[in-house]
Amino acid sequence: MDDKSNDDRSVAIPSGRLSRLGHMGAMTFGVLGNMVVNGATQLGKGQRPMMKDLLLTPKNITRVTDQLSKMRGAAMKIGQLVSMDSGDFLPPELAQIMTRLRNDAHPMPPAQLKQVLNAQLPDGWLKLFKKFDVRPIAAASIGQVHRAQLKDGRDLAMKIQYPGVANSIDSDVANVGVLIRMSGLLPKGFELAPYLEEGRKQLHEETDYAREGAQLVQFQNLLMDAPQFVVPALQADWCTPDILAMDYVTGIAIEDAKNDTQPVRDQIIINLLDLTLRELFEFGLMQTDPNFANYLYKPETQQIVLLDFGAVRTIAPFVGDQYRALIRAGLRDDMDDIMKAAQDIGLFDATTRDAHRVRIAQMIRRAFGSIRNGALLDFNQNDLPQQLQADGLALLEDGFVPPVLPMDVLLIQRKFAGIFLLAARLGARIDLAAMLHHHIRTPDLPTQ
Repeated sequence: MDDKSNDDRSVAIPSGRLSRLGHMGAMTFGVLGNMVVNGATQLGKGQRPMMKDLLLTPKNITRVTDQLSKMRGAAMKIGQLVSMDSGDFLPPELAQIMTRLRNDAHPMPPAQLKQVLNAQLPDGWLKLFKKFDVRPIAAASIGQVHRAQLKDGRDLAMKIQYPGVANSIDSDVANVGVLIRMSGLLPKGFELAPYLEEGRKQLHEETDYAREGAQLVQFQNLLMDAPQFVVPALQADWCTPDILAMDYVTGIAIEDAKNDTQPVRDQIIINLLDLTLRELFEFGLMQTDPNFANYLYKPETQQIVLLDFGAVRTIAPFVGDQYRALIRAGLRDDMDDIMKAAQDIGLFDATTRDAHRVRIAQMIRRAFGSIRNGALLDFNQNDLPQQLQADGLALLEDGFVPPVLPMDVLLIQRKFAGIFLLAARLGARIDLAAMLHHHIRTPDLPTQ
């Protein structure tokens, strides 16, 4: 095990509750200090300072981002969950903090990594390894991944959980909630608490590596008929509560497939969308994290490697039925059925103004209109996401208060948004209408 690491960004993770609270407090006082100084400066110039302008200065954004990325755990994960790239409701100013957290995790230094491994593995464990690379091949919010080769010939990817993250979830989530509320940028009437609570529950599930290992095995079984996917085999004899071991699988970052041919790029998105629709309508089980880092691509076999199963969620059958109804209504361009399906799903409720209901239904019609004409949907040329985002911001400015979405719906929407974002990155062109017809099991419907 080589102690040398060429990653000078490694930072020891605060593992105790008091230590993490101290880091969060230092960040908060630093931000408030900057606000006081900037406010006093503006007052001295005869200007009336605005709270959000004092909070969201470049210096404060950098301070918050750096601190959360060093803490990792729930503090960083919540930031990733509310990123604007998936079309959530947070305003773009606050999203600057959250989006920068996506790929900004600082890995553990080798000394702290050794402490974790020594605590989790039996005495003399290193003698069984031919090589253990202390440089992580991936570092995220809850853990980092290392490649290790055993003397028995197995080549492993070992996911090591950061110390203290599981025990700090509740306090970290509460502290990040304070940060979001401090921004003053949430829409008036927006209920943040239910999302924080669901996020807290999800994070507890994601730190349960035994659960993730079982989900990995389950997806291996579900995808036995899908050779276009590779699911690494679980290596249970090297798994512990804080270590998840599986086969090491090679591949390139999936977004790097943008340099491949058009048919290859199209097929990648077809495969991923087909999998997402199978998860929703057939499996009742969905991997809900669309982060690009959760996929690799093997150019030599044109296979997609599925890497992360911590965010797997059971989808109730009635939710799939609600989405079938919405898709059927959208493909028929039936405004009445679109509005009914949208309300059943939870996009608006009985308290929503009629004008806002109609505008939401029209947004759904616009989305389906881009695929209903039978032409290939060109994600590289499609400006639909920008149009829908503009419509959504106009709704908020007109006083629309989003109801508390069921968490299943929120995560399903994020999954589709993530795949569509990758499709745009790859410049894919696909017949999305045909895929939807196939998965909702209806004959082709006439175009309007």
